[in-house]
Amino acid sequence: MNVNDYFYELPEELIAQVPLKTRSDSKLLVLNKLNGEIKHKKFTDIIDYLHKGDVLVVNDTSVIPARLYGVKEETKALIEVLLLSQIEGDVWEALVKKAKKIKVGTIISFGEGVLKAKCTKVLNDGLRHFEMIYKGVFYEVLGSLGEMPLPPYIHEKLEDQNRYQTVYNRVKGSAAAPTAGLHFTKDLLKKIEDKGVILTSVTLHVGLGTFRPVQVEKIEDHEMHSEFYMMSKKTADILNDAKQENRRIIAVGTTSLRTLETIMTEQKTFKEISAFSQIFIYPGYEFKAIDALITNFHLPKSTLLMLVSALSSKEIIFNAYKEAIKNNYRFFSFGDSMFISNE
Repeated sequence: MNVNDYFYELPEELIAQVPLKTRSDSKLLVLNKLNGEIKHKKFTDIIDYLHKGDVLVVNDTSVIPARLYGVKEETKALIEVLLLSQIEGDVWEALVKKAKKIKVGTIISFGEGVLKAKCTKVLNDGLRHFEMIYKGVFYEVLGSLGEMPLPPYIHEKLEDQNRYQTVYNRVKGSAAAPTAGLHFTKDLLKKIEDKGVILTSVTLHVGLGTFRPVQVEKIEDHEMHSEFYMMSKKTADILNDAKQENRRIIAVGTTSLRTLETIMTEQKTFKEISAFSQIFIYPGYEFKAIDALITNFHLPKSTLLMLVSALSSKEIIFNAYKEAIKNNYRFFSFGDSMFISNE
């Protein structure tokens, strides 16, 4: 399969630059993945498509202020660093602009030395490992120096940083938000639970694997970057019960989906686990864990567009995107939503 087959034209004005005033005011495109039938709804209508006994799985990761601007100690050259994932202890993997300047032993200083990063390993594609040197609590230091790492297609300033977090964010560690969850309010989640839908969570810290562009011509040649995930025993038990009783498992976002599919593929059952996922889902993949997906609209030629195409078909998904464009849906991180199921 060729990556260019997953290109589509999107008017620039449909790329959402800011979140809506109210999270759940976004549009919802309801798609039958089997026959391609489309319904145009509001996101609050999602409750009508969820049934008693369904399990709704969210990603409770929390976005950290992962973008740092510092100077190389030797030369005072300006360096931008995006923290991607915690490797172990104070060692982090990061994406560096002007990466050629950063070699093993190079020290970058942030906030006049309040935080320092010493390069311990050089990887390809601008990636480096850094040992973080600081006093006190790391996330407090990071909170005083870092910026929320908004995607490059968002050019407007985010007035309220909490709008790039889900209302159920809990576990610090993401370099990007699991954006399908941004539409939920606490009130809407309560109404969903009151209907008899079971809400549970997994954790996947969103890193380069989720948003790294595909730079090869053949899709099969693309290698996903690994991302850390966790599942609790409580969640595993809830999901195994649902499977046994043939109740639907609905993933909120592609990160939740990838976590569930990774565990089911590798373990053959849901279980308490923490590990790293490199799963790459594209058409031809046989889903083992989930039945339906709540998701946003994804970038052309992205791994996420390939993933949703695998859940239905490329033709049905591209037709849905065409309808969304025709109806002025807002796209990408702060954009509108889509519910893909077999109903």
